[in-house]
Amino acid sequence: MTLVQMQPRPASATPVHRTVADAMDTGGPQVCDDMTVEVALSVLASARTGHLLVCDNDGLCTGLLTQAQLTAARDSSAYTDRIQLRDILGDRGPFTRPVTPLAEAEHTMGCSQVDALPVVDEHGSALGVLAVAR
Repeated sequence: MTLVQMQPRPASATPVHRTVADAMDTGGPQVCDDMTVEVALSVLASARTGHLLVCDNDGLCTGLLTQAQLTAARDSSAYTDRIQLRDILGDRGPFTRPVTPLAEAEHTMGCSQVDALPVVDEHGSALGVLAVAR
């Protein structure tokens, strides 16, 4: 599994033990969990990304949704145009923290069979995403 490094670092500052903060992407879109699936798909297309960080009304990260998950929800026989992201999120997590060793986050991704992890601070606010390179 190869992780994407999105933040440039000077060569002299290469840490011996890399952390999630060294490799996470901080530029992805964050949306509120009351957004509808159709609007979320539109945001994904506009942002040219494969995932959205979803936050609640208090700004706390509640999860991450991929284009595949949103498309599956839209194509479901139970779909209506009133379904919100909070309705399809399911279980909260997994999440990681910026100070987590990169190897540990990589292991979590492998065990959870996910290609991306939300990175949150100690209060649960979204800081970015750690994603597998394609």
